[in-house]
Amino acid sequence: MSVDRETPVDRKVIVPPGMEAVYDSFHYAPGILIGNTLYISGQVGRDRDLKVVEGTEAQYVQAFENVKAVLDAAGASFEEVVELETWFLDGMADLKLFMAIKDRYFTKAYPTWTGFAVRGFSMPGILVEIKCTAVLEA
Repeated sequence: MSVDRETPVDRKVIVPPGMEAVYDSFHYAPGILIGNTLYISGQVGRDRDLKVVEGTEAQYVQAFENVKAVLDAAGASFEEVVELETWFLDGMADLKLFMAIKDRYFTKAYPTWTGFAVRGFSMPGILVEIKCTAVLEA
């Protein structure tokens, strides 16, 4: 199969308010919308000043709030998320807590979900990273 490289992909970069530094400084988009599919970069528990939030529960909540910000900026919701991937630092000791927080955001339509344990993240202090794919209603 050949790909016509001259045909541009209908690609919209999603940068919610407060995430401009991620795009400008680290050169990645918090979200990319192609057609009605939204790809959300891994979101972590850091605030608008890129400071890591203290405390496991607070960091999990902040990571989901960052996902929500990307969804909101794209005109989407958690109900449209079809795939969820999560990475946990050094195991899944706090999985029960994470699931309780996840269930605050996913209340109706549950996505597929894959979780991984990793040794570390790009910033010290990060405990979790959440990546999603959403299919927006037409």
